[in-house]
Amino acid sequence: MKRLAVYCGSSMGSEAWFGEVARALGEEMARRGIALVYGGGHRGLMGVVADSVLGAGGEAYGVIPQALVDLEVAHTGLTELHVVETMHERKAKMTELTDAFVAIPGGVGTLDELFEAWSWNALGYHSKPFALLNQGGFWDQMIGFLDHVTQSGFMSPARRAQLIVADSVPAVLDTLAGAIGKAEPKMVW
Repeated sequence: MKRLAVYCGSSMGSEAWFGEVARALGEEMARRGIALVYGGGHRGLMGVVADSVLGAGGEAYGVIPQALVDLEVAHTGLTELHVVETMHERKAKMTELTDAFVAIPGGVGTLDELFEAWSWNALGYHSKPFALLNQGGFWDQMIGFLDHVTQSGFMSPARRAQLIVADSVPAVLDTLAGAIGKAEPKMVW
């Protein structure tokens, strides 16, 4: 795995450990030589993970819409910053630049990005693995809901099994790295 897209909050959230997870992920990515691909902002967990990667000697590639640049939320110290026009272009460019995806604590934007990566995989647009870093049980309720969706017949067990869930930074990085290139893009209902 050369590059990892990290989806996370543009705020710090309500718990100090959210920032600690972002920092640990960024530092471990840099230690392993994995470049960051993310939304290009300097605020919240987005800024923490980017600063952690860069501070540990790694590379960080941001993708941000012009409207957010105009609001002065772009990180100005990145390895490379791609400025696009729309959120759709942002997600497409991030998908192009990355080998895998992981979601850490975040809100609606994080969920949007994760579910779009998953749905694009479902439609055969890419075969890149995606994961939840469920440290501290942050995603437990959503995981339960996804199991409910599967049990209700709206998602196949095969589709549900595609979502990697790991409870630590090393575990999520190891599992994602091991999943790269293992699956061809295909529609699994």
